[in-house]
Amino acid sequence: MHINAMHWAQVEERVKQDDRCILPIGSVEQHARISLGTDMILAEKVSLDAAEPLGVPVFPVLPYGLASSFADFPGTVSLSLRTYIGVIEDILDSIYRAGFRRILIVNGHGGNAPAGTVVSEWLNRNRDASVKMHDWWRAPQTMGKVLEIDSRASHASWMENFPWTRLEGVQQPEHAVERIDFGAMARVDAGRKRALLESCEGNYHGLFERPDADMLAIWDVAVRETRFELENGWH
Repeated sequence: MHINAMHWAQVEERVKQDDRCILPIGSVEQHARISLGTDMILAEKVSLDAAEPLGVPVFPVLPYGLASSFADFPGTVSLSLRTYIGVIEDILDSIYRAGFRRILIVNGHGGNAPAGTVVSEWLNRNRDASVKMHDWWRAPQTMGKVLEIDSRASHASWMENFPWTRLEGVQQPEHAVERIDFGAMARVDAGRKRALLESCEGNYHGLFERPDADMLAIWDVAVRETRFELENGWH
């Protein structure tokens, strides 16, 4: 259940019976020829699909994350680390005040990894809570399904090109991209990163698109794996 479909009194009653919720977090950044909002779209949708049969509330996705590597691509929005820390802490504090004690953070962007450290510190101040970080796209079963279909897969490649991240009227290239030089990317600023990526349009490795049957097979695994995290392993 999207929490937008609830009013405050319903939330108050819900947490008396079940103190679980989901917070999706994403990013707005270049994704080759698919949506700039890919990471936020996928994080929120996999959360909603996983939570639906359980009735667990899903908060609106935090759209902005840490995307400094793509700062020179128009449309990318990147928070500073100091801002991001504060935003994550404030959101967790608000969710906690509402009564939720088991919080599944579904992350859609690798650059958001520092949120894990923020969570660790936050838990030391809120010791009756349990928070899990779930990077949905690289969770073991989901990534296993991706690699089973095509091992050439990475950021902005076919593995993120779902029907709900695709843009109407935008044609996808038919060729596959060779794996980028991650070492070279790590050594330079956003401007030179863009120059390194322009020949592949921001796709890190592989095809730009695969058949929908492949994508839906991956999505089925991702939803089930996210639901498992929601149902199991709390402390």
